Amino acid sequence: MTRLAAGPDPVPAVLGELARRSAATVALIGVDGTVLSVHPGRHPLAPAVLAAAARAVPGLHARGTPAAVRGGDGAPTVHLVALGAAAPGDGPDCDPDGGADPPPWLAAADPAEPIPGDLLADAARLLGLCWRLDRSERARRRVAAGDGRGREAVLHLLMVGDVAPARRVAAALRPHLPDVARVCVVECAPGRRGEAAGQVTRALGGRAWVVPCPVRSRHLIALVPEHGAAPGGRGSAAEAAGRLISRRVPDTRVGVSEPVPLHRTAVGYEQAFHALAVARSRPDGHCRFDRPADLRSALGPAGSDWASALLAPCLSYRPARRTDPDGPELLATLGSWLAFDGAAHRHLRIHRNTLAARLALLRDRLALDLSRVSDQSVAWLALHLLGPAAPGDGGDAVGPAGAVAPGDGAPAGPPEGSPLGASGGDPRGGAAAGDGDGRWHGLDRLLAVPALRLWAHDQVAPLGADGTTVGLATVRAWLRADGRLPGTATALGISVSAVRKRLNRAEQVLGRSLLRGPSARHELWLALRVLDAPPG
Repeated sequence: MTRLAAGPDPVPAVLGELARRSAATVALIGVDGTVLSVHPGRHPLAPAVLAAAARAVPGLHARGTPAAVRGGDGAPTVHLVALGAAAPGDGPDCDPDGGADPPPWLAAADPAEPIPGDLLADAARLLGLCWRLDRSERARRRVAAGDGRGREAVLHLLMVGDVAPARRVAAALRPHLPDVARVCVVECAPGRRGEAAGQVTRALGGRAWVVPCPVRSRHLIALVPEHGAAPGGRGSAAEAAGRLISRRVPDTRVGVSEPVPLHRTAVGYEQAFHALAVARSRPDGHCRFDRPADLRSALGPAGSDWASALLAPCLSYRPARRTDPDGPELLATLGSWLAFDGAAHRHLRIHRNTLAARLALLRDRLALDLSRVSDQSVAWLALHLLGPAAPGDGGDAVGPAGAVAPGDGAPAGPPEGSPLGASGGDPRGGAAAGDGDGRWHGLDRLLAVPALRLWAHDQVAPLGADGTTVGLATVRAWLRADGRLPGTATALGISVSAVRKRLNRAEQVLGRSLLRGPSARHELWLALRVLDAPPG
């Protein structure tokens, strides 16, 4: 029995071995008289016998009796032993989990011959130990699940920019949240995320805040402190974090963001997700996001004013019922939908129907068709511009690393004769450039800032680096088809698998994720709209 107690499913195994040796019907009975498990003996037992034993257990437990024998005078003999009685200093009312569920009782009914006392005592001790171990494992899982839910709540608060409540929730957990961090998205082997989480924590010396992704079952999200770094800075910390994880945790791919302050964790997550799309094809398995261009620094206060005007119907929204989502919650739903599409309900922990109802309300309030890439891109830009500015965001105009703003010697758009600025049709799907601008509160006027042409050229330039326009044409067709592969394939006259291969190649040259959200499709749509507009 000792060997069986160390194996899998020890309680049923020990009960079965005791039933075999004693030829008795063996059962576990809770202190409330509930029969928890039964293993039949050599001869069938009348149900009334076991029912009588079950009725006797609550009284024995209330009196503190550790063992008893029932039956005699022609009635089947029933041995009853409290599993908790064998532990010194641990009465039968003690619950290893600290709750109110004391150990059950062992019942051996109608044995073929008298049961040796040491056999019954040994079985009771082993079963008591196995029961305690099972309860401890359940408690450990509950604690781990509670810790995971707490960390997920902190991550959710950070993703919507609520740093103060996130810090309050995180105060009970370890480690402390850093002021500036790099976001790492770790893609694990199927079914090994729990194991990988511990390995990632150890690989980073316990400094990282590691959270299982609530949307993707193979992803971990880690916030790695960036000690002494300023947002937007570069250094070896990103390479070190990615290298440590990819080397020490088998079968993983790692995307690492730029340093971001906590209130821009969502931006860091998008950057890390884009880097992960590149890391999947790299031999070393890790990649750092290296395109920190930002729209807000070029658009400045005009961008914030435009975003506030577009989102005003949500910002001022007050629900009729207090239980309904208010304006900030609707905007959080919008951000989750733009990042995760149909998987947003898992991120928000709401039902699919609830998500659909919120999206319908957003459509009515904002007058946007959120199934269209064009309207999604407008909403994405508004959320991006409305968010709180990070330290240093108001400095240089957008552009690649080392570029300067127009007026300081940089070109105001793509080079002369470049195919990237050729219209080829509006990326929305053949509509004129001005259509929808009134509904979008003057988007084209906002995007007419000269500095944006440099940003837009930087976004799509890698697609033409091979000297052809195949990549750019594919991306344009894909955006016209609202990100749907069948519609793209029809427009290009190729197969769906060929479209997917082209977009996978585009992901590698752009260093951005396209087919999985968070996707760069919103930025690409905006970039093409800027380039397709006549220079002014």
